[in-house]
Amino acid sequence: MTVAPTPPAGSGGPAAGMAALFRDTYGTEPHGVWAAPGRVNLIGEHTDYNDGFVMPFALPHTTLVAGARRADRTLAVYSADQPGPIAELPLDDLRPGRARPAGVPAWTAYPAGVAWALREAGHDLGGVSLAVRSTVPAGAGLSSSAALEVATALALDHLFGLGLTGPRLARAGRRAENAYVGVPSGIMDQMASACCAAGHVLHLDTRDLTFRQVPFEAAAAGLRLLVVDTGVRHSLADSGYAERRASCEAGAEALGVPALRDIPADGLDAALARLTDPVLRRRVRHVVTENARVAEVAALLAAGRHRAIGPVLTAGHASLRDDFEVSCPELDLVVATATAAGALGARMTGGGFGGSAVVLVEAEAAESVGRAVTEAAAAAGHPVPRVFTTTPSAGARALT
Repeated sequence: MTVAPTPPAGSGGPAAGMAALFRDTYGTEPHGVWAAPGRVNLIGEHTDYNDGFVMPFALPHTTLVAGARRADRTLAVYSADQPGPIAELPLDDLRPGRARPAGVPAWTAYPAGVAWALREAGHDLGGVSLAVRSTVPAGAGLSSSAALEVATALALDHLFGLGLTGPRLARAGRRAENAYVGVPSGIMDQMASACCAAGHVLHLDTRDLTFRQVPFEAAAAGLRLLVVDTGVRHSLADSGYAERRASCEAGAEALGVPALRDIPADGLDAALARLTDPVLRRRVRHVVTENARVAEVAALLAAGRHRAIGPVLTAGHASLRDDFEVSCPELDLVVATATAAGALGARMTGGGFGGSAVVLVEAEAAESVGRAVTEAAAAAGHPVPRVFTTTPSAGARALT
């Protein structure tokens, strides 16, 4: 079992390493270095675009951005993690649907989308050079895209004195992902990256973006949180994510409510009785019961009953597997194996169709559960998963 890595550090820590990358790339000093984390969603999956409730926490894994203003009106971006030279995009030409210039890689849509979204919101941006490096695994359901969006938004905020709050950074990132990249996601990932606090999970109401930080010091309670990256990569733009969102919207329309969040748990049976489409019934049942699970986990953590959340996590996975149908055999095997090996609870985390699972275990069982999961995957012919321990970590911040 591996431990969650820290960002590449160079001789003087992550900020010094990023400054060196920027100098090597652009031949000048950066004006600052910023970091934004990936996230694990403890509970509350596919509820955010239904105006529901979620409880993510930030990972130690981060995307780092070093940046500097430039005299022309060019957005220049370079990634140490992606092949290719510096990509240069005219700032005034950024708009959704516009074809990328030849040779400009697809990942640049995320920082370009953030710059476009901030300009659309009325902010005055000039040219900027950005260098990017990340330890958030791409495609693993840990919000690598949101980390890049929020780190870019924070860099632009500081470079141009925009005065953005965490929720406004998140809105810019979500706008970029929805309108510019073309993924109809909710706002949970960006809010987690922008607003999480170390040692806490973020209890977020996605309708109005109010939130509270709920303490969750797993280690102090004798527990460990494992993340199991199955190695099955997903692309939300190409997956069934959009179909799930459309089904939820259809269910809300059929039930005459603004969003499925407005169906209370004690009104679920009556709501399901009004739906004739079995697919819509399953989708609605997941969202309503998942919102109830978020409330249950929040209450248990507030009462200090950390171990009691385990069965709630596992019930959430069953709902995602059976009612929302976004799991996959690799994730199902992780959850079944982990719980059989003694885990308190486990569930897939993220959009699904691959990616990662989160597992709650007693500290002394962490190694044995991790080993059981990797051995079961190998025996089934699945990719050997990467298992690491993690702790709720800090959200987006300036490093220099």
